[in-house]
Amino acid sequence: MLPLHGVKVVEIGQNLAGPYASEILGMLGAEVVKIERPEGDDARGWGPPFHAGIATSFHAVNRNKRSIVLDLKDQAARDWLQGFIATRDIFVQNMRPGSLEGFGLGAEALRAANPRLIYCSLHAFGAVGPLAMRPGYEPIMQAFSGMFSVNGLAEAPPARVGMQVLDLGTGVWAALGCLAALQRRQLTGEGSIVDTSLFETGLGWMAQHFCGYFESGRQPPRHRSGNPKLIVFQAFDTLDGEIVVAAANDRLFAKMTVALGHPEWGEDPRFRTNADRIAHREIIIPLLEGAMRTKTSAEWSEILEAAGIPCSPIHDLAAVAAHPQTEAIGMIQTMPGYDLRGIALPVSFDGERPPIERGAPRLGEANAEYGAPMPPLTRAG
Repeated sequence: MLPLHGVKVVEIGQNLAGPYASEILGMLGAEVVKIERPEGDDARGWGPPFHAGIATSFHAVNRNKRSIVLDLKDQAARDWLQGFIATRDIFVQNMRPGSLEGFGLGAEALRAANPRLIYCSLHAFGAVGPLAMRPGYEPIMQAFSGMFSVNGLAEAPPARVGMQVLDLGTGVWAALGCLAALQRRQLTGEGSIVDTSLFETGLGWMAQHFCGYFESGRQPPRHRSGNPKLIVFQAFDTLDGEIVVAAANDRLFAKMTVALGHPEWGEDPRFRTNADRIAHREIIIPLLEGAMRTKTSAEWSEILEAAGIPCSPIHDLAAVAAHPQTEAIGMIQTMPGYDLRGIALPVSFDGERPPIERGAPRLGEANAEYGAPMPPLTRAG
């Protein structure tokens, strides 16, 4: 039995953050019902690529759910939904700020009808403050939170992280908040209002940078692959490609210099501690780069691994998917009902990974099952 067996969740979400939060709960065993407009979640059309007429990005964050389609402009649909939510444990939403209150679906109204309800909202900028009502998408929030400023090459313009790190990260925080609220409800019998946002997630991911900034007053420098506070912790060019090396403490650095054939670097007082290496970055990094260019990536992998130095070639997706380690941990699973593989939940219980029990729902597939009024559909899939 999965940990959230018996927990009932309603989601009114779209795009990524809200749907990912409820997918996590569903993968942990909760019964999740996704409420959609007659035309469906916008992310159904976020392709190509598509599988079975549904964008693969929608498949990725909407597994283990059922779909009910409602027209909330219709009073009967609103009445049904309010009654349905009154029977559930968790309500997850990431709609435009203020949009649900007009339908009687705000936190105050729903928790008055069901005081045990956990009402979870995912915002762009936060639940309060001068920007609380402003919408925001991933690239906007990466820029606003300062993430752009520390990402990319030092000599190039600031860049975004190449995945939806704030959307998905906020989904994780929302799910974690719901779990904590469930635990508190066990003690008090009362539900909670859980709020998180992409901006808060961005600040959280930037915590180390901000701590350094508050102490030094200096903006962290950008680096292709490294860390401004650690040497060695970056990618190096080799004879035939690149390899990332993380000799992240003084002991590993000394071992690395021996593996490179230059033990004198480990004994040099300019490079003995990490602080020394940071102070002499302009000297030590070119020395390491020159040494790394003398062999292939495969040769350096063998040498460094034998010396106990953490390292890795830079994989593309095909290499990751085909790697024996990926197979061994069982992170790739086929979605039931579709000939489509996806990434499973990155946590296991007693050695077992929660399975993908349902693929992404077809639009409105569960209306009849739950007795929900079915509006005319304007788009299938």
